[in-house]
Amino acid sequence: MERLIVWKGVDAWRAEVCRFWFGESGIQAEGTQIGVTPLPYRMDYRLDAPDNYVTRRLQVEVAGEGWKRRLVLASDGNGAWQSDASAEGDPGLPPPGGELKHVAGALDCDLGLCPATNLMPVVRHGLHRQPGAEDFLMAWVSVPDLGVHPSRQRYEHVRLTQSGAVVRYVGEHRDFVGDLEFDRDGVVVFYPDLARRVGG
Repeated sequence: MERLIVWKGVDAWRAEVCRFWFGESGIQAEGTQIGVTPLPYRMDYRLDAPDNYVTRRLQVEVAGEGWKRRLVLASDGNGAWQSDASAEGDPGLPPPGGELKHVAGALDCDLGLCPATNLMPVVRHGLHRQPGAEDFLMAWVSVPDLGVHPSRQRYEHVRLTQSGAVVRYVGEHRDFVGDLEFDRDGVVVFYPDLARRVGG
């Protein structure tokens, strides 16, 4: 199954389009995000989580006026990560990449400001369909600098809706708690203070 999803930012001007390919037990996704905070940028990403919705590879490229960055994160599927990061130009952002020992054991990536990557942990544990709660360590990628950071997160099923479910997200790295709306495929419909789906 293939789906095309569009979101708009609700906390700042931002737009994103993502194409999902759903397999028997995983996804591939390709997307583009345009943002203006903290400086104008375009971000293109490709995500591979083909087996049990566990991240195997995330490739991200970000570019702005006079600068660009690239990050490739790869996992063996059991929490061991490798990365390759590069940068051209100096937009005054922190360097890309990071200490991967801090994300050892994580099964998921979490691309900052991107609602696409919330899908994997929620669907893997069926939290968009049934009661439950799970705690995760994520390899969180900050945007637009593409730094890699550990992020402890909790997802808890709150209730079913006519079109999917509400799942509560608790994020340690930015002290955020919010009730996210997902559709029946586990794709974000609304993420408080971040993004809302448009066009269906």
